[in-house]
Amino acid sequence: MKDSVVVIINPISGTGSKVSVCKTIAEAFAKTKREVFFTFTKGESHATHLAERAVKERASMVIAVGGDGTVNEVAKALINTDVPLGIVPKGSGNGLARALKLPLTVQGAVDVIMTANERIIDCCKANERPFFCTCGMGFDAEVSEKFAEAPFRGPLSYVHAVLNKYLSYQPNHYHIQIDDEEIDREAFLIAAANAPQYGNNAYIAPDASLSDGELDLVIMKPFSDIEAAQIVLQLFTRNLSKNSNMEMFKARRVLIKRHSEGVMHLDGDPVWMEREVEIVCLHNAIRVLAPLHKKAPVQQ
Repeated sequence: MKDSVVVIINPISGTGSKVSVCKTIAEAFAKTKREVFFTFTKGESHATHLAERAVKERASMVIAVGGDGTVNEVAKALINTDVPLGIVPKGSGNGLARALKLPLTVQGAVDVIMTANERIIDCCKANERPFFCTCGMGFDAEVSEKFAEAPFRGPLSYVHAVLNKYLSYQPNHYHIQIDDEEIDREAFLIAAANAPQYGNNAYIAPDASLSDGELDLVIMKPFSDIEAAQIVLQLFTRNLSKNSNMEMFKARRVLIKRHSEGVMHLDGDPVWMEREVEIVCLHNAIRVLAPLHKKAPVQQ
């Protein structure tokens, strides 16, 4: 499959149709000598298996069409390989695509892919499970679990999940080791970020970088109902670090101990995780196709 391109499409991600995607990609690559193979996911982890096969068969590029969950499944198979990842964002949040400054239109994303500009970015792992944007435990993890159960995806479903959980949610106690420092905190949520945002321009870690070799740990302490509106405003205006209820740390390794095992989210998808969670940053772990950025490593 040398000089071939494998396109992995999640037909049910996000809210938009994927019908036009194949045509746009096929037309773009028709002007090249590369063969394009279109594949469609059929369930959880199928995208990973398809990407692993593409790597094994020496594909020159893998393109993920879907949201952050689909991108996560594809990207984890490309870690520490020479196969670059292209992204056509078709999800409800598109956190990694936004962090990479990708256009959110199909044509715009395909145009970026065709320029073949490679960035080398970090990824992180929580108990050996990769994520590329954020992971978290506490409130945001429980919201992701509720959102995953919704009969349809979209902003209204997410708002409903947030409000539903907020009314009954109780903060938890955590023991946290941040590199060599140990602290105890009661927290509304704890997030570890490789990218600045969850998606939809909700900036949980405004100073996070995809290529600095560190993760940004965010601890949101319990807050009053009156303070909630300010936190939401600062979340969407990149000012969350200014809030007195927030603590932010940079680290290469974080170990979090909680009272019991429970739900976390990895790039927005809920997963069941052990009582102790080790989160590490893997520097320069994956190649992605993205617009040129003068501060980012670029592969010529």
